[in-house]
Amino acid sequence: MPGLKPRPTRLSRRALLLGGAAGLGALAGRQCLLPTNHPGPGFPTPRSGDGYVLDDASQLCPTRVASHDIIRKDPAAALEEIRAALAESRAAGRPFIASAARHSMGGQSLAREGTVVTLEQQWLETDAARKTYRVAAGTRWSNVIARLDAIGFSPAVMQSNNDFGVASTFAVNAHGWPVPFSGCGSTVRAVTMVLADGSVVTCSREEHADLFRHAMGGYGLFGAITELELDMVPNARLSPRFEEMDGNDLGTRFAQALSSDATIQMAYGRMDVSLDRFLDQALLITYRPTADQHDLPRATGSGFVSRTSRYVFRAQVESDRAKHLRWWTEAELGPRVAGDATRNTLMNEPVITLDDRDPFRTDILHEYFVAPDRFADFVRACRAVIPASYQQLLNITLRFVDTDRDSVLAYAPEPRIAAVLLFSQEKTVRGEADMARMTGALIERVLDIGGTYYLPYRPHASLTQLSRGYPHAAAFAAAKRAADPDLLFRNGLWDGYFAKL
Repeated sequence: MPGLKPRPTRLSRRALLLGGAAGLGALAGRQCLLPTNHPGPGFPTPRSGDGYVLDDASQLCPTRVASHDIIRKDPAAALEEIRAALAESRAAGRPFIASAARHSMGGQSLAREGTVVTLEQQWLETDAARKTYRVAAGTRWSNVIARLDAIGFSPAVMQSNNDFGVASTFAVNAHGWPVPFSGCGSTVRAVTMVLADGSVVTCSREEHADLFRHAMGGYGLFGAITELELDMVPNARLSPRFEEMDGNDLGTRFAQALSSDATIQMAYGRMDVSLDRFLDQALLITYRPTADQHDLPRATGSGFVSRTSRYVFRAQVESDRAKHLRWWTEAELGPRVAGDATRNTLMNEPVITLDDRDPFRTDILHEYFVAPDRFADFVRACRAVIPASYQQLLNITLRFVDTDRDSVLAYAPEPRIAAVLLFSQEKTVRGEADMARMTGALIERVLDIGGTYYLPYRPHASLTQLSRGYPHAAAFAAAKRAADPDLLFRNGLWDGYFAKL
């Protein structure tokens, strides 16, 4: 459990904020889209004849691939293996994509009938004087935290879970809880990439800047990243503050808190998702450094309470009673018992902690980006669309994302509130059709208020919605064709959307 002096009464942050307290304790329809023993991401299933079937975190995107290679070597050796795999794909006329944990949900990390490379690496070098670190593309954030924590540093920006690959985070330009940053790409100084012709380039804001801007949030479509250099910041012991408010006010209050207090290092919001009081209440949690910053405890991971909290979290499916209990643990119990934690501990949690073990359901994420002063409009959009669906909304997390000044496919062209919605979906024909309908309707309302949606999730947006949400999408596709005329780097996102622009 986090904190300088762990006490039996202190509960872990994840337990309080996602699941509930320790000790608290619907099957879907019959038309399953996938067999119940369908493999998860990273587990290829051999098929008759040549090739494999791979899936991603959605468990709804089985994709037949011609070849699947796993590379665990350091960047220099990995680079040669990637070049060899690229040459083989080029000669065979097959698409190629590099990936890590495949936590995307719509084939963004998969190449149909192509070559998929999974990077599983641990290489990292630090430069304390420059406050930077260099890392192999497939290194997981759990390894980054462990290495930086040992020397008193922390990633400047990473995703809120630790089991993603670093290059994948850059490729989707993911963001997290640290403030007042934009996406992770804003803290990346340089990346080394293998291009479609096999050449190797290092790109940054000063060198091959146009390639850098397209690769950041470019979903691996411009090259295979082998190495990155990123900013790191001092680790710190942080203390939480909780502020409850009307759900409509969270966006403006979030922005005000950050603009008025530069000491805030991490921040996020939550909302009550009970259907009988849907999004009426919100909670803003901010973290500031404590006065005592000496002898920081090592970063910890999931504890017993975090793991047992999944029972409350999962009990929310079709149960307002469980959602009421969940909200009580966050809004009432949390402020009384939550203790201090280091920056690294707050981010050092795997996705698996609250994993859904129901073979008939799957977890699906949405994410929307809206201006703080339009957040109340976003709440109204959610109230109009979500309760009318079959989908089970289990959680909303709100974050602040500053202006993205780099990536071509920017989702935050100005400061945004990011709303991450976690749904439990039936793995049925009905469930998927309903999710597609609901997602399209919600995206449309978000676009109407000047916001946009995130691209790593289910491919339910229309092509028109993509172009409205990402006005540089056609220019991105044109630049891709110029840089990779044979379209060697392809994935589900390209095939389903950008290839049509």
